[in-house]
Amino acid sequence: MNKLGGFIRLMRPVNCTMMGFAVLVGAVLAAPQLGSLNWLNILFGFLTGFTFCAAAMVINDYYDRNIDAINEPHRPIPSGTVKTHEALAFVVALSAVGFIFAFLVSVLCLAVAAASLIITAMYITVGKRSGLPGNFLVSACVAIPFIYGSITAVGFVGLNVVLFASMAFLSNTGREITKGIVDVKGDSAAGVKTLAARFGERNAAVAAVIFYIFAVALTPVTWLLGLVGIWFVPFVLVTDVGLVACSVLLLLNHSREKARRIKKAVLLLFLVGLLAYVFGVLSKVG
Repeated sequence: MNKLGGFIRLMRPVNCTMMGFAVLVGAVLAAPQLGSLNWLNILFGFLTGFTFCAAAMVINDYYDRNIDAINEPHRPIPSGTVKTHEALAFVVALSAVGFIFAFLVSVLCLAVAAASLIITAMYITVGKRSGLPGNFLVSACVAIPFIYGSITAVGFVGLNVVLFASMAFLSNTGREITKGIVDVKGDSAAGVKTLAARFGERNAAVAAVIFYIFAVALTPVTWLLGLVGIWFVPFVLVTDVGLVACSVLLLLNHSREKARRIKKAVLLLFLVGLLAYVFGVLSKVG
């Protein structure tokens, strides 16, 4: 593997593209009349999300280099393809580029981008082993791109974006707790303080379900406030029914394998929920 390939692998371009896409979705939710969008600002927002995500991926690999030397020795840093000082320099470069793109949009975007990077660094360095606080940090990183996209598009955070970001935060927190059930043995041995490791799988399942149900409870608010059109309904029904079904299944059976299946299903349901909001605001305009 050549050095350029090593840097590209560190970035994980697919993940970074998804983060940039989340910014685009936030912009569309805030300003569904697409002709009114400043597409240059949207491009800068996409690139900010992409580069900051890339920086986070590299920080993560740098911080986990000793673990990866055992579990993933082929990764660029433990394999020696990318030196540790080169990885740190790459993080600085990616972050600088992201800050430049954010500043080109607005000072507020710059501040939100800085907060996002700080939250990401907190999770990678100390949050991973903290259990529920770490789950909240991950969920914040999931929600922020949509908020950032809204600010990029209209300079503030619209109510529909707030509701979707909140739903994303809640459902992802439930998913992170569910992941703790899947990894409970390894986490317990490593001293990672997930809810499952500290209080048992049953209590963790109850906590996860509480977050799923709160996420479901938010979705009718969007419709009742008239923020979305008719196409919101079929997609959000799939999401809500699916999350309720996952909640029931998890309470009935909180085994490692069942939790693994539910974790995967919740991710798909989250994507359907995203489509609900996108099609909902577009049909409202139409």
